[in-house]
Amino acid sequence: MKAVVYNGPRDVSVTEVPDARIEDPNDIVVRVTSTNICGSDLHMYEGRTSFEPGRSLGHENMGEVVETGPGVSKVKVGDYVVLPFNIACGFCKQCERGLTNYCLTMQPEPALAGAAYGFAEMGPYAGGQAEYLRVPYGDFNALRLGEDAAARQNDYVMLADIFPTGYHATEMAGVKPGDQTVVFGAGPVGLMAAYSAVLKGAGRVWVADHHEDRLELAEQVGAIPIDTREQDPAEVVKEATLGLGADNGCECVGYQAHDPQGEEDAALTLNQLVDSVRFTGRIGVVGVFLPEDPGGKKAQNALEAKGKVPFDYGLMWFKGQAMGTGQAPVKRYNRALRDLIAGGVAEPSFLVSQELPLDRAPEAYEKFDAREPGWTKVVLHPGSASA
Repeated sequence: MKAVVYNGPRDVSVTEVPDARIEDPNDIVVRVTSTNICGSDLHMYEGRTSFEPGRSLGHENMGEVVETGPGVSKVKVGDYVVLPFNIACGFCKQCERGLTNYCLTMQPEPALAGAAYGFAEMGPYAGGQAEYLRVPYGDFNALRLGEDAAARQNDYVMLADIFPTGYHATEMAGVKPGDQTVVFGAGPVGLMAAYSAVLKGAGRVWVADHHEDRLELAEQVGAIPIDTREQDPAEVVKEATLGLGADNGCECVGYQAHDPQGEEDAALTLNQLVDSVRFTGRIGVVGVFLPEDPGGKKAQNALEAKGKVPFDYGLMWFKGQAMGTGQAPVKRYNRALRDLIAGGVAEPSFLVSQELPLDRAPEAYEKFDAREPGWTKVVLHPGSASA
């Protein structure tokens, strides 16, 4: 079968790899029909992680079940399913607490927790930017979809990661109806955080970024754009709130945050959030931060390369703020968000900018990584004809 394979920094190819197959009685095999390129994939694409050459990418996946192991009883061949990027067992201490993002069973390294498809330091699992994908513990990990699944793939595939991840940011931030919320980053996850805040009934939502096309999308879903090329986000928010700041905020950028001139500063958005959010406010951080950044020493300095950022903890402590961090436990939210999509309340496909066949993945990675205007969210459709 074909898959998108990482060859080295900024070098991916669509290559023949061994077919996905049943390896455990609880496995299923899914024919992938839609798979997204995620901003987190770019960390690996750029060589900023320990991701090994020769591995396949892709953790935002959905498709049709084509084979089930003898231990699978709920999921059936022919079902359309969407797959949380977290690969979880369902029975370890963390999974029993609902923390499928930190599963202890599927992560082979005893000192770590959490597993994912095609992702650095999260187990040996193949990615889903491929024609087929093996899914461990299929009954637990596969979310079955309704009769409209094939027709509304661009909505449902967002349940694999970015919609629940954006929603998780608002949960950690404690967004409630009527709140004033600021989101840093108008990439796909930031847009989903803003969209989630609007769905929750936030009274006012700001989105800060310096990419005009992404800010336009934020405005389309009811958020107030802040162009960081022209405005200081903290000053904009404080001016609109009698100097107090937003009730809460979401960090959706991560350790490669940079200013409009391209200068990296891993603490940039974290410190801006602390400044922007009021005393006793809450902050949810879903932007990726890593303990080791092989490219960080060159891009920033030796401390950032070891995950140590110059964070303004003194101001955060002084303001009595609280912060939640980490990857999203997708299963905590994906069923409810699926039902919002099915009921016509949520349409996360608004951010899809390109639908491409699998063999155009190298071009898509290049343009998405360059943040070219109009390349907001790419959905790959394995099995579709080249275009």
